[in-house]
Amino acid sequence: MSEYDDVCVLLPTLDEVETVARVVEAFRDAGLDEVLVIDGGSTDGTQETAREAGARVVEQSGRGKGQAVREAVRDHIDAPYVVMADADATYDAGDVDAMLDPLLSGEADHVIGNRFADMRPGAMTRLNRTGNRIINLAFRLIHGENYGDILSGYRAFTRESFRRLHLAADGFGIETEMAVECVKNRQSVAVVPITYRERPGGSATNLHPIRDGGVIFLELYRKAKTNNPLFYFGSLGAVSTSAGALMTGYVLYDWFVNGITHEIISIGAVGAAILGIQLLIFGFLADMILSLHREQVARYERAVDDDPDR
Repeated sequence: MSEYDDVCVLLPTLDEVETVARVVEAFRDAGLDEVLVIDGGSTDGTQETAREAGARVVEQSGRGKGQAVREAVRDHIDAPYVVMADADATYDAGDVDAMLDPLLSGEADHVIGNRFADMRPGAMTRLNRTGNRIINLAFRLIHGENYGDILSGYRAFTRESFRRLHLAADGFGIETEMAVECVKNRQSVAVVPITYRERPGGSATNLHPIRDGGVIFLELYRKAKTNNPLFYFGSLGAVSTSAGALMTGYVLYDWFVNGITHEIISIGAVGAAILGIQLLIFGFLADMILSLHREQVARYERAVDDDPDR
């Protein structure tokens, strides 16, 4: 018996025939016999190659990496621990021990592999590196946690903790959504250093930096509505109030200097200012309600933990 009999490796794939076999074999050589490839309908022989390498292969019912991950954990994985990785051979299967240690020891519910700890030359373009840094900074600002590399596709988590996350992203936003949900659900998260390599020649990425980066930013901001309402509504309120102030300044300047009145712009300025102030007030109120809710949940959890009959 392997020490990792309770672990399943999850590999979402789409046209990864050039690399999927070496990834499957690497994880199996590392002692993880259960490897699940969930494929998005590859047409290049990915499924057949993965099966020949020893993986269990299923074809997802929908489209996108996020949908594949949710379906796999919900319908196709029974193991209590899951290691998620990409099938493009950029991650090192040898890092799996470090990824699993916090889970198996009970120190964490969710583990994120930090690619920036050992990023090999050519593994990430300058544009992608800059975008990753900005997104991680935005995550810390909005959600108040530093997970180092929230876009990392190398994850390990308990199946039970994953099922408590409310995930809806279908594409590459799944990693961002998982990080935000971990904060929201107050799950214990460990960050471990991993190696990140350049994609082997002949394989092509399915990631589109501009399009997918925009989706990730929108996901971060959208999730702030329930996780940090003061930031969400406060930022909208600040923009609206600033727009009202700028329009007011323009109206007053043109009136004093040129004697020209702008009734329509004046009405718009007043409306924008009022809307902005209302959004700011709503943000403060929503933040107070959220804080109260978290306190009540914490008290309930303490009561449950202290219950001798439990």
